Amino acid sequence: QVQLVASGGGSVQAGGSLSLSCALTGTTWSAYCLAWFRQRPGEERGGVAQIDKAADTTYADAVKGRFTISRDKDKNTLYLQMNSLIPDDTGIYYCASRIPWGDCYYGSRALDATDFATWGQGTQVTVSS
Repeated sequence: QVQLVASGGGSVQAGGSLSLSCALTGTTWSAYCLAWFRQRPGEERGGVAQIDKAADTTYADAVKGRFTISRDKDKNTLYLQMNSLIPDDTGIYYCASRIPWGDCYYGSRALDATDFATWGQGTQVTVSS
């Protein structure tokens, strides 16, 4: 059974950093699109960043230059390094994969939650001003 287990959330002041991890069990994901999403208070879940099987990345405009998505194939783990955090980054963060469907979509279809089939549980990130 494929499972994604996210960890690393917490509370930090504006300007600080946090790192999230997402461990995959039950399969390897080198051939699939991986991503992070977040759900801010009162909003629907939205895309943050994705990484494809060639390790090419796509970021939401709101996090470009501040967040970095990466993966470790040997550890079967996805990461999100978040720097220069602002209060608007507060929310529940979810890792996701296009397992069993395939690689990432790009352009206007990038980071569409409906294209991701496998989800981890959320981890809370709180940024105070």
